[in-house]
Amino acid sequence: LLFSGKVLAYAGMVENRYLSWLPSYGPEMRGGKCNCSVCISDEPIGSPQVLEPDLLVVLNGPSFDAFMPCVKPGGKAFVDCSMVDAKTDRTDIDTFYIPATQLSEDNHLSKGANIVLLGKLLHETGIFSFETVRKALEKNTPASRAHTIDNNMAALQLGADYAG
Repeated sequence: LLFSGKVLAYAGMVENRYLSWLPSYGPEMRGGKCNCSVCISDEPIGSPQVLEPDLLVVLNGPSFDAFMPCVKPGGKAFVDCSMVDAKTDRTDIDTFYIPATQLSEDNHLSKGANIVLLGKLLHETGIFSFETVRKALEKNTPASRAHTIDNNMAALQLGADYAG
């Protein structure tokens, strides 16, 4: 999740927007409630902390429980339903349930669930074009991992195309 947040932040840099990226690592390390707040704006940002997100990406149950109530009315949530069994009863937000982990595994894109969800977010919001995100990936990916850029672009497309 932190990587997909960083990609969004880099996309903001590519488009010369104001941005902040604030990662938060829980003590659990892997599988816990790590999160990151990303602010992207055409105006200066007063605080990097996001208490009521417009957009939420959720990869696990503990994060669903902790952050779903915080989404601003009218916002959107993107949930990996391969990993999260819960459903929200909120009717004031749009919630998209995408089997991101399953899609990434079925398409040999290991560890790509976060990018699948990012693809759905991009498709539903239009916040950035895939071309901008590719540039962000190129800036954010070390040369030794350049081969992963095409896989990440494929994962983005999987998410964007998911209609279930």
